[in-house]
Amino acid sequence: MQFMSGLVVFTIAWWVCFFIVLPIGVQSQWEDGTTVEGTEEAAPKEPMLRKKALWATIAASVITAIAAVVVPRLLAQ
Repeated sequence: MQFMSGLVVFTIAWWVCFFIVLPIGVQSQWEDGTTVEGTEEAAPKEPMLRKKALWATIAASVITAIAAVVVPRLLAQ
């Protein structure tokens, strides 16, 4: 796999993984009972974006590595 192809695969995989992990573990202000004045009740209390971005990066790296091994073998047939 060429560098730009790998970069495209990684970028698409990262966004897909990020959207998959985004709702995991989120508790809204309404569920917690501590609504901040001037905000929406459904707004997350603690979104944990850095942790989720890290997990998305790890998953996208694994997916890109698998694609780098599998795709050239399929194209060689």
